[in-house]
Amino acid sequence: MSVRIDITGLRPERIAVVPSPLAELGMALHALSEPGHHPDLQGWATGVTARLDPHLADRMCEADFLWRTTFSDLFMPYAGLPGRDTLPGAGLAEELDLLDRLSDEQFVNAALEFTCALPYSTGGASALADAAVRRRALDLAAARGPRQLRFGERLLADPPRIREWLRRFALDCDEAFFAQIWARVSHQLAADARHKTELLRRKGLAEALAAVSSAVALDEAAGQIVVDKLGEGRSSTGDGGLLLVPTSLGRPHLLVLHRHGWQPVLHYPAGSPEPDAPPSVEQLTLRMTALSHPVRMRICRHLARSAYTTGELAQVHGMTAPEISRHLGVLKKAGLLTTRRRGRYVLHQLDVTVVARLGSDFLEGILR
Repeated sequence: MSVRIDITGLRPERIAVVPSPLAELGMALHALSEPGHHPDLQGWATGVTARLDPHLADRMCEADFLWRTTFSDLFMPYAGLPGRDTLPGAGLAEELDLLDRLSDEQFVNAALEFTCALPYSTGGASALADAAVRRRALDLAAARGPRQLRFGERLLADPPRIREWLRRFALDCDEAFFAQIWARVSHQLAADARHKTELLRRKGLAEALAAVSSAVALDEAAGQIVVDKLGEGRSSTGDGGLLLVPTSLGRPHLLVLHRHGWQPVLHYPAGSPEPDAPPSVEQLTLRMTALSHPVRMRICRHLARSAYTTGELAQVHGMTAPEISRHLGVLKKAGLLTTRRRGRYVLHQLDVTVVARLGSDFLEGILR
């Protein structure tokens, strides 16, 4: 599974690496709403929440599904403007002006993304123009909860009113906490943008994408950027450009805006890729499948404590050596075992550090 961006015909000068204050505000709101996603920011989130005006805190909950359960494209309005080559603004107010330039249809479709009512990568009828799409969007909003339904009804009844609500809310967040954090992180984001731009100029797109994330790669033969994600999507730069937008608050999230008709955007954590590259989706699937078998779970229990030969495991589990070998092969293919030779014997042991990254509950279970 992956998100693919067709870059056929994309000229180097149409690729830009630019920080976005509005996108960073979206990430700040997400970190405040979902601190468990961002353990490194929990101290900051706790401090901001404690100082937050109660009225603003209530408004933050009013439409938190725009940044908590989804990352609304409303926080990257430049991507939806005609020509598909508009850059992010230098300040929050400038980007809110770009948000005002989206059509009502674009604004409503992007705001209704949380309902999953409208096709994302292929486009389709707007809920403003099509009664059937409108009914489906409200039905799905109601399934999410009463707040979502109220928001959807207000949005479809009076888009300008919701536009003004969102602008006022963003400016109040800026005054309450965001201006301070933007002053702190904007220099880091600008430095990261300069670094990636220099990589683009000197070494090309493939090197720049590798520096963005180990989950992003350039398939030069196919003329595509491939982003390894648990989801599928397609987009194209067409006659527009490609934006790389760094975030200081977003790790571990790697976002790909691939909305139909919008400029593709990679919103990536600033800095170098992780020292230990995360597994691909294929590797993750192999590991979860390998650990889901009850026999292999019992084998893991022994291998977590000590190294065993195939023969020793066969004796312990009352199985034949070929049967044990097949299970060990599955675990090894998934990258969960280490092996070493001792004379004419091969010893197998569970790589506990890899398993720990998959989940502490499983590790505690086999070590219990």
